Amino acid sequence: MTELTSMMNIGKEMARKLIAVGIDTPDELMEAGAKEAFFRLKTLYPQVCLVHLYVLEGAIRNVKFSSLPKDAKQELKAFSDCLKGRG
Repeated sequence: MTELTSMMNIGKEMARKLIAVGIDTPDELMEAGAKEAFFRLKTLYPQVCLVHLYVLEGAIRNVKFSSLPKDAKQELKAFSDCLKGRG
């Protein structure tokens, strides 16, 4: 079984949190998608922030989170804002 930490941007702490919300493998993260994974994380760990969402999307796209396209970042920010009740 491939470890979550084999994915771009995913360190031991993020992997631990993902496993805690039922995402145990890279395939499970890709199947859930960044938004669903972030939603699960936000439920258990309210302190997760927009950067965590970027990290998840970057992991799925296999790019550094700082290299996500501007439109992708805008979409993810809108999703995050919606979860905060700002959207």
